[in-house]
Amino acid sequence: MLNTLSFAAGSHDVPSLSRTSTFFVDFPLAIGEYCGGMFSLQQLFGKSDKFHQLLEAAAQEAHDSVRLVLQLIKHPREKQTLDDLVLARCKQKKIAEQISEELVKTFLTGLEREDIEALAVALRKIPKTAEKFAGRWELAAAHLEGVDFTRQAELMEQATGVLLTMVQQLHDMKHLEKLKNLNDKLQYVEGEADKLMLELLRELYSGKFDALRAIVIRDLYELMEKVVDRCRDAGNIIMHIMLSNS
Repeated sequence: MLNTLSFAAGSHDVPSLSRTSTFFVDFPLAIGEYCGGMFSLQQLFGKSDKFHQLLEAAAQEAHDSVRLVLQLIKHPREKQTLDDLVLARCKQKKIAEQISEELVKTFLTGLEREDIEALAVALRKIPKTAEKFAGRWELAAAHLEGVDFTRQAELMEQATGVLLTMVQQLHDMKHLEKLKNLNDKLQYVEGEADKLMLELLRELYSGKFDALRAIVIRDLYELMEKVVDRCRDAGNIIMHIMLSNS
């Protein structure tokens, strides 16, 4: 019985809130069964820190994968680097799966579910592209003599480093101005990568490369540019999250 009040039969008195009245409230049995007779608000609403930690781990793996690409370019004979890149992508995939599982189990989240999923997907694409670059680098090694990819790799490292800081900033929604400055820095790095891409393509199309070599090098240039673009996309998602929660 819900909200049971007792007063004399036939009496026209209306129960007053000023009187002492006894209220009995019975929760539906289903709730008791679901919570085992007791429920915890923390368990019901979920731990937002869990998603922050997983997103930070994903951003860290993205940054680490790009640093491995830079190491591969500087020390191409180290075969272990390729294995480490594969491992980084596997870790990223596992983190994405954990995020999906937690979204299913968690009743409410500190951030919008769609935003968490979108950011997780954007972060996952970074090590995937980095591994793809490394695989094609290994296949095309015979055509890459004398070609320097260091400047692009350093811009990739800068972009993922800024992105990692932006993801860490999601813990504190108060410093919107700081996040805007980080996003401006990320946009600047992306602009520098675009300028460098045009410069490299200008040299590539100058006629001093044979057709096959030009195609191979351009393919690698585009994959490196795509990594920076992925960082920009993830940064835009983070800005959307911050603006929506500010």
